Formats: sequence, C-alpha cells, structure tokens
Amino acid sequence: MNEIDETILQPAPAAEEPATDIYDEDGYVRSNFLMLVGAAIADRDVLFLRQNVARLHESELGDLLEAIQPEQRIALINLLGEDFDLTALTEVDEGIRLQIVEQLSNDTIAAAIGDLDSDDAVYILEDLDQVDRDEILSKLSFTERVRLSRALDYPESSAGRRMQTEFVAVPPFWTIGQTIDYLRDEENLPESFSQIFVIDPTFKLLGAVDLDKVLRTPRLGKIEAIMRETNHPIPAEMDQEEAAQLFEQYDLLSAAVVDENGRLVGILTIDDVVDVIQEEAEEDLMRLGGVGDEELSDSVRATTRSRVPWLGVNLLTAFLAASVIGLFDATIEKIVALAVLMPIVAGMGGNAASQTMTVTVRALATRDIDIHNAWRIIRREAGVGLINGMLFGVLIGVVAGVWFDNINLGGIIAVAMLINMMAAAIAGILIPLLLDRFGADPAVASTVFVTTVTDVCGFFSFLGLATWWFAIS
Repeated sequence: MNEIDETILQPAPAAEEPATDIYDEDGYVRSNFLMLVGAAIADRDVLFLRQNVARLHESELGDLLEAIQPEQRIALINLLGEDFDLTALTEVDEGIRLQIVEQLSNDTIAAAIGDLDSDDAVYILEDLDQVDRDEILSKLSFTERVRLSRALDYPESSAGRRMQTEFVAVPPFWTIGQTIDYLRDEENLPESFSQIFVIDPTFKLLGAVDLDKVLRTPRLGKIEAIMRETNHPIPAEMDQEEAAQLFEQYDLLSAAVVDENGRLVGILTIDDVVDVIQEEAEEDLMRLGGVGDEELSDSVRATTRSRVPWLGVNLLTAFLAASVIGLFDATIEKIVALAVLMPIVAGMGGNAASQTMTVTVRALATRDIDIHNAWRIIRREAGVGLINGMLFGVLIGVVAGVWFDNINLGGIIAVAMLINMMAAAIAGILIPLLLDRFGADPAVASTVFVTTVTDVCGFFSFLGLATWWFAIS
C-alpha cells in the first residue's frame, strides 16, 4: 500500500450543536456544505473540519465521502487524523472504500480497526489483499486477532461474516445479582446490547435472557430459572439472505450465531440485517438488468466488462428473433404494414413478461412462492395474460384496422397480441421457476430468455397468421 503523511491531532474541542444540517430537503448533501468542506480542505482548516465533519454520524460521513472529489477524500482523512471515524467506510460503495484503504498505511488501518465493532472491522478487512490483511491482523491484540480471523474464515455473504463477535454470555448457575455486578464491573463488554446469552463451559448455547427480564427478577434468582430457548439460532455458515429472512419472519432484533457444534460464536443484530436486506434487494434489481454487482464509482473499463457478457447473449437471441422475421420476408414485402406493426406485438409482450418476471423473481428471493402455491400463481398469471391480451388486442386491432384501412389486418394483430400476451405471462413465471429449480440464478438469466420467448412468439404468431390469412384469401 502507498504511505501517506499521518497528521496526529488532539481530540476535537466539544461543540454544542452541529454547524449545519448537511442534507437538503431531497436528502442529498447540501451543495453549500460541500463547498465549505472543499474550501476547508484546500485551506487545511482543521478546526472547521473537526467541528463540522468529525462529529458527523458514520452514515453522514459516508455520504460526504461519496459526494466530494476523489482527491479530496484522502486529504480530508489526513487532516482529521485520529478524529476520522473509519466506520464511515462501511457506508460507501466498494470502489470508494478500496480507493481509500489503498492510500492508508497498514499501521493506520490497524490502529483504527481496534476501535471498531468486529462486524465493521471484518467488512473493511475482507476487501484487502491477503498480505495486507495478515499484516494488519498481526498488529492487533491476540484476542482481537482471533475474533476477526475466525469471522474472516467464514464464507463471503454468510452469517459468520456479518456477525459481531462482541456479546455478553454467562453460565446458567449465576444469580441475577452476580450477573448485574458483572455487567457493571466488566470493561470489555459491547457498547450496547439487549440480550444476555447463556452458555455451558464449552460455550455451547443454552438459551438467552432479555435485559428487561433481568431487571425485573430478584437478585437471588438464578439465570437458568428465567432463561428461554434462543429464538432461532443462526448457523454461521448460513447465507446472509436466509438469515435476514429469519429476522423478517420472526420479528427478531438480534439472534445468536453458532458454529457446527452449537457453540456461540457471535450475534447478528437488526442494523446489520437491514443492510443485508438492502444489499440483496439492490443485487436482485441489478441482476435483472444484467449488470451484476456494478458500483457507481466503477471505472469505464470495469463497467463495460460487467455489461458485455449479457449484451453478447442478448445479441445472439436477437439474431434468433431476426431469423423468425426472415422466414416471412416475402409476406412483409407484399404488406409493408406488417413491418410497421411487428414492434408493437413484440414490445407489448416484452413489457407484460417483464412485469410477471419481476414479481416472480422477487417472490423467489423472499421465498413467498413454493411448490404449494406455484400452480395457483401460474393460473393467475395466465388469466391476467388472457384478459390483457383480449383488452389490448381489441384496442390495437381497431387502431390498426382504421390506420391501414384493412379490417383483416386489424383482426390478425388482435389475435397475435392475445397469443403473445398469454405466452409472455406464462414465460414470465415459468422461466424463473425452472431456472431456480435447476440451480441457476433467475435474477441473472431470466431477462434474456423471457425476452427471446416474447420476441419469437410475437413475430411468429403475427407474421404466421398474416401469411396464412393472405394465402387463403
């Protein structure tokens, strides 16, 4: 990593109120605040930055880092020195985070990592090269190094990667008084917690006790008398999206994370799960568009590389649709109106399929659709396709008949519209279901296949009906 000058600053003087609200009425960082920060960076006005930037919440500081110019980010971190909250790097996209950490020395990162919650520290460390990661871990205390190394050993996007390794655990035979005294006197406890976990000597999870239960129980009472079974302990290897679904289903605020032997290794909290839900939703949306895990801060080269593969697949399927049109070139030459009306049939089918496909992919992601209700939903979508096909078929049939003064042409496009809308509805739900059944990601692959079906079916039905009709008439 490149070394940068380290500015060691004294703690910022306390201020009563923030100098300004950094957001405008639309939720964006105010342009005048950006100008003030930019001027302060240029003038090396450390006092202004301490009073107005160092005191921001980590999410606000993350928004500020994304809004300012790339060269200003490192300068801002240099000027703030120890007053910069490294937690803000968990609030920016991956490209910006990598740009920043690559400019920081390993000593600086190690010093800041020691003050972070373990889940935030892992979030930053997992993006580093193995050599830099090992060097940073070697500079931490033994206990902290073991905690972070254990979390980093779990698969990416697993509950083990997301968990906090700071938690409160007590044996079942402790009294309430012992537990309260421990909470008061122990220095190495999480900053905030709402549950106390109960473990045996091997750290196997036995249960949990909510803090309100502890406060309402006499001091001589035993922990084992008031503990309850832990609500849905989460295996450390479980995918983070599945863990988030458990939080949503059972309205959890926190949950224990256990290893394969049932030993308590960490906890997941609702604030981390909210981030997971947002990330997974964004990922599904991006994949539906065929852009993968693209970030706004990515370079032109990286962005192009992420989009080219599926554009190439789209090109191949476009040739397939074009070949269908080529089968009816003689008919198109005789009736030019067919060339004018073809995009309407294919376009309407594509839009209808996209609606069904989006609903289906999201239902698969949230597990709202399964073998028990799939057939009912397929029938529903087919019914919707039939009604929409009849409605828009009649509408476009009347318009086409009047436009080209040809009632036969209007009837042909009306029937073709009905066929394609039905095909679109069925393809929009069956293709994601089949892809999911065979282990493929429906969010990534559905769009290309569904579009192909609607294009081919739309062109073939419209041109085929036209060829047949004008051949017999």
